[in-house]
Amino acid sequence: MFEIILDFMKEVFLRSGYAQLTWQNGIMLLIAVLLILLAILKKFEPLLLLPMGLGMLVANIPLSGMTAFDDGKFLNILYQGVTWEIFPPLIFLGVGAMIDFAPLIANPSSFLMGASAQIGIMITFLLANLVGFTSLESAALSAIGGADGPTTILLTTRLAPHLLPSVAIAAYSYMALVPLIQPPVMKLLTTKKERSIVMKPQHQVTKIEKIIFPIVIITVVCLLVPDSTPLIGSLMIGNLIKESGVTERLANTLQTHLLNTATVFLALSVGASATAERFLTTDTLQIIFLGLFAFVISTACGVLCGKVMCFVTKGKINPLIGAASVSAMPMSARVVQKVGQQENPGNHLLMHAMGPNVSGTISTAILAGIILGKLS
Repeated sequence: MFEIILDFMKEVFLRSGYAQLTWQNGIMLLIAVLLILLAILKKFEPLLLLPMGLGMLVANIPLSGMTAFDDGKFLNILYQGVTWEIFPPLIFLGVGAMIDFAPLIANPSSFLMGASAQIGIMITFLLANLVGFTSLESAALSAIGGADGPTTILLTTRLAPHLLPSVAIAAYSYMALVPLIQPPVMKLLTTKKERSIVMKPQHQVTKIEKIIFPIVIITVVCLLVPDSTPLIGSLMIGNLIKESGVTERLANTLQTHLLNTATVFLALSVGASATAERFLTTDTLQIIFLGLFAFVISTACGVLCGKVMCFVTKGKINPLIGAASVSAMPMSARVVQKVGQQENPGNHLLMHAMGPNVSGTISTAILAGIILGKLS
């Protein structure tokens, strides 16, 4: 009888995930738990890191059938929304319905800062090429510098899908670390006097201007760069639905239910693609370092553009707002506000920083379209 019980327990163990657990699985489970704890305890991008960490956790349980690559299973079906490029445009629809383009319309020069931040992406592309990544891989990982998760995921899915887990996790992790990464760069490149500059209030933007803006962007930008239409078009459609004032129910749905659903499905399925054999590679370490480099350089380029504009306008523009040109929205704009108030408690830069912030989102999507048109 005792032997029967032992044999039964042995059989149960051999059929369990414990018998198949490798040290690689163990490392991935620890990384997943780390992402979950950062989301819960530190509140680092919890809407993204929490479902991503949970997806990674279940995917690295041996025999679970919960990876993004288990045909016909739950997370594999969700993952089709990534491979078919469904989730990024859906997220942009929701984000568009949340964005207020008034700061950008009031200060069109913000477009220059948004464009300047993309220099970091191009520099990282060249560096990644030098260290051995292909042109397609370099383009995908350099997009981390734009700090726009959906754009990075769409670009990586199209150009280098085998790098998606590493690129996506690096991108969202650095977006979560904006409050830690950006301030040292901002302070290094600016003087106390520059950081203390108080900018004048922006002029009032009319409703008609807000309605015309997305129409102009679609007709001009999407005609110029057709490959940017899935993202730019979705962003502007969502925004126009909100600004029209006649589709409040649709706008509410886009910025709440649709956006939340697309976000959790995207994060879960991308996390589930981070299996040990795909994530624990030398490429991942290089991507993590190159992604950080891209993020830092993009921030620096935005600040330097802000310094140039400060000089040209004879001190009317606080160069700190250039740091918001990376499209980690609205976190980078809040970081600008916080750093500015550390130098001058009466300084209110948030709305001024939102101009470069939304400009960075548009510029990153445009650059992604250019890259896709050139390389895909």
